[in-house]
Amino acid sequence: MLPVSNHKVDVPMAREMTESGSPALPVPTQSRTYVLALLTLVYTFNHIDRQILVILLEPIKADLHLDDSQLGLLSGLAFAAFYATLGIPIAMWADRGDRRKIIALALMVWSGMTALSGFAQTYWQLLLARMGVGVGEAGGTPPATSIIADLYGPQERAMALGIYTTGIGLGILAGFIIGGLVYETLGWRAAFFIAGIPGLILAVLVRFTLREPVRGAVEARSNKAEAPPLGVTLKFIAGQSSFLWLLAGCCLICISANAFLVFTSSHLQRTYGVGPGQVSAPLGLLIGGVGGIGAVAIGRLCDRLSVNSQKWRPWTIAICSAVALPFAWMFLQADSLMAAYAWNIVPSFVGLIYASIAYTAAQELVGLRMRAFASAFMLFCLTLIGIGGGPTLAGVLSNMFLLQGHVDSLRLALQAMLAFNALSIGCLMMSARHYDRDALRAATMP
Repeated sequence: MLPVSNHKVDVPMAREMTESGSPALPVPTQSRTYVLALLTLVYTFNHIDRQILVILLEPIKADLHLDDSQLGLLSGLAFAAFYATLGIPIAMWADRGDRRKIIALALMVWSGMTALSGFAQTYWQLLLARMGVGVGEAGGTPPATSIIADLYGPQERAMALGIYTTGIGLGILAGFIIGGLVYETLGWRAAFFIAGIPGLILAVLVRFTLREPVRGAVEARSNKAEAPPLGVTLKFIAGQSSFLWLLAGCCLICISANAFLVFTSSHLQRTYGVGPGQVSAPLGLLIGGVGGIGAVAIGRLCDRLSVNSQKWRPWTIAICSAVALPFAWMFLQADSLMAAYAWNIVPSFVGLIYASIAYTAAQELVGLRMRAFASAFMLFCLTLIGIGGGPTLAGVLSNMFLLQGHVDSLRLALQAMLAFNALSIGCLMMSARHYDRDALRAATMP
């Protein structure tokens, strides 16, 4: 449920004067609820276009004669390299320019490239199309999280970004269901057409209905300063130890999480002899539906716990990571499809929270004119290391185990990926040590 508030923020805004003659905060003309809902919808399309590939990996593998390492590259590094690299310059643009225009343009690019994926006749053609999706999606998250941070104060921010993060879950849910159902009737190529085209319409809606918020107004912070040079921003971030430790912990989780996200459908299809259409809806409901509920619920709890100490940001992720670990292990040992679904409920519920809190930290631990860059830097690392490395490494390990004679090579590869999840807990505990200090330091920056 969206937070109830009379505080509405955005531009164009008139400025009133207080009785003392000093300027008051801007008078709002657009509801922040609408902005959050629209940006969440954009993020949903981001993940529809990204995750529809996942549910279709097995038929694509058969049709284009691919192996697991190629599937891992297709769904991981090929996308992530462009997604991560371009996020940095786009974020620097967002810290200086009109964020809504950036989001609309990015949405048009990734939606168009998703539709073009359906025309691919070879592995290399599909690889190039997915690279194009990565190029477009690089411009989505940094400006969006920066806008949300300008609409929601510190005590609401984790929940607001948790709501935004439900776009991951909703996108997975819709992408899996659309991909599974369309594949069963029209084939895997048609699924890309149907997933991509609506995003072009949404881009127009973003361009002409979303308004640019006043930076820092919700926190009564000055918006007069110019965005600092790149070197200054990087030096400031390097001095924020809690940011760096949280980044390391989230990267480790992201490696494991994305390996499972990409290959869970394939694991179930191979282990239990089912097709994409049979696993698409259950997996979509688990990862998308349950995961989305968890992101909002845990985000709200994190905000409440953080009232007295913001160190609960990294502590929340650490606890969720520890809780998910044994359930994920048992998921891989399940002797039936229904048992596998049951063991996956808890990992699904806590699985998205690391992303929303990571983006919360990227707004809280830097200055106002550093926020889009900080989000992009966080996104760069999570994407290149997690989204790029996780599926790629899992695919390579699966091929290696297969060459060693293991028929359940993919399951063994996913078991190995859980080690990254375990390592993340220590990094997050280190982040918690100085989080309050670093958040206070950032609050004094313009």
